[in-house]
Amino acid sequence: MSYIAGFVAAVPAANKEAYRRHVAEVASVLKEFGTTRMVEGWGDDVPGGKITDFKGAVKAKPDEVITFSWHEYADKAAADAAYQTMMSDPRMAEIGASMPFDGKRMIIGGFTPFIDLNTTGKTGYIDGSLVPVPAANKQAYLAVATKQAAVIKEHGATRVVEAWGDDVPDGEVTDYRGAVKATGDEVVVYAWVEWPSKQVR
Repeated sequence: MSYIAGFVAAVPAANKEAYRRHVAEVASVLKEFGTTRMVEGWGDDVPGGKITDFKGAVKAKPDEVITFSWHEYADKAAADAAYQTMMSDPRMAEIGASMPFDGKRMIIGGFTPFIDLNTTGKTGYIDGSLVPVPAANKQAYLAVATKQAAVIKEHGATRVVEAWGDDVPDGEVTDYRGAVKATGDEVVVYAWVEWPSKQVR
C-alpha cells in the first residue's frame, strides 16, 4: 500500500521564488531516496475558518502564504527508509540550513491512503483539507468519502485522495492535531483533490 508524507507550512510571500528553488533542490535529492512523486501547492484560495483554518494551523503571519505539499512512496517501509537516508545525507542538511521559511511552524506527518481515485491527466490546481475523524468512525467516514470522491471525479477532478493518519507526531510549536483541534480519540485525515486547472475546479 502506498504511503504519504504530508506537509503544511507558512512561507513569506516575498520568498516565493526562493521557496521554489528550495523545493526543487529537495526534489532532486528525494528522487534518489525512493520518493515516487512530490507535489508543492502555493496557497491561492485559503479562507479563514470559524474554528480552524490553514493559517491558524501554522500560525501564519499576515505576509505569509500557506503551502500544502506531499511526498508519495511505494509503501511505509520505503518512506521510513527514505527518511533515515535523508537524516544522514549532508546535502539535506545544507538545504535545510537555508530554508526560506520558518521550519518550526511547518507541520508534518505520515498517512496511509484509503481512498485514491486516480486518472491520467495534468494537475493544475489542488484542493487540500485536514479532517479530524473519531477512530471508531473510520468505516463510516470511508463510506461517505467514497461516495463524495465519485461525485467529485464526475465533475472533472483527476484524482481524489483520503489518507488516514499513521505517524502524526506532536510538535513543539504546531502539529496536525492542533491544526484541527483533534480530541484524544480522533485521527487526522490528510486529503486532497487534483484538478486539471482552477477553471475546471
